[in-house]
Amino acid sequence: MKGEIMTTQQDMKELEAIINKDYGNTAGIVVLKDGEMQYEQYFNGCTAESRVHIYSVTKSIVSILIGIAMDKGFITDIDQKVLDFFPDYVPNQREKTIQNITLKHLLTMTAPYKYKIAPYVKYFTSDDMVTFTLDLLGGRGKPGQFRYAPLIGPDLLTGILKQAAGQSVFEFARENLFIPLKITAERSIVFHSKEEQLAFNKATDISGWVSDPSGTNTGGWGLTLSAADMAKLGQLYLNGGLWNGKPIVSAEWISESTKEHSRWIKENLAYGYLWWLHEEGFAAMGDGGNVIYVNMKKNLTVAIASLFKPRAKDRIDFIQNYIEPKFQ
Repeated sequence: MKGEIMTTQQDMKELEAIINKDYGNTAGIVVLKDGEMQYEQYFNGCTAESRVHIYSVTKSIVSILIGIAMDKGFITDIDQKVLDFFPDYVPNQREKTIQNITLKHLLTMTAPYKYKIAPYVKYFTSDDMVTFTLDLLGGRGKPGQFRYAPLIGPDLLTGILKQAAGQSVFEFARENLFIPLKITAERSIVFHSKEEQLAFNKATDISGWVSDPSGTNTGGWGLTLSAADMAKLGQLYLNGGLWNGKPIVSAEWISESTKEHSRWIKENLAYGYLWWLHEEGFAAMGDGGNVIYVNMKKNLTVAIASLFKPRAKDRIDFIQNYIEPKFQ
């Protein structure tokens, strides 16, 4: 532990007792206050070198990359039609909705899809996730209504990035985000069996980003990071897009992507561009309790990397009730 905000060993013992009791699948926690490391601890045999599958936190990293692509002019208009990026794709003649779906609809989870129950088996065995998803985009739903798409949907964003930038999303991310922030991501990962995917979900020593066989990296899941690397991404946004004084992503994109554009009425949760919003900031959230939490008012970043566990307890409540009070 560094810094002087958490001042006693008793504070640490109390915090870690809560983690071990109620959040037992935690792999690592990093807390930054005013840009300085205040707390870093690892659990379940994990270390600073451990990389875990961060699930839907991947979506928020895709949002950062879309912002970088816009800053560089690869994408010029957030309201551009999705089909503009896939000129070779021919929709079904009866399809009347897909033509009006935009990049912004994808970013705000307000795009409609034809499926009621997601066909995950077919999705995971598809050789081309973009075409698979385009075939399910549209239908009778109305663009502009919130519909959270955990897996089948966000791959269109990585497909758009790949088309616009002329390189894989993994390479684009390495060059423009990961290397400047000294974030480790070693390779694109293609699964050849269900067993490989299940092993990936449980691993703590695989570094990279899942890709389909056609070379499109997953948009809604599939990236592995350490807790420290997750914290860097939150701090980048607190820094207004600067890292060591160098611009990575524009402050304008950060502001736009972390304000409310849609809302999940059922859960009363506000949504930006692939970021969940709370009263004092925003968060990236993934299955199992993976979180990048940013409190703008308190200049605080909390990153929690977690091993997968179904129905894991809410980390936002944990952060707000147990971590934030110790780092005022």
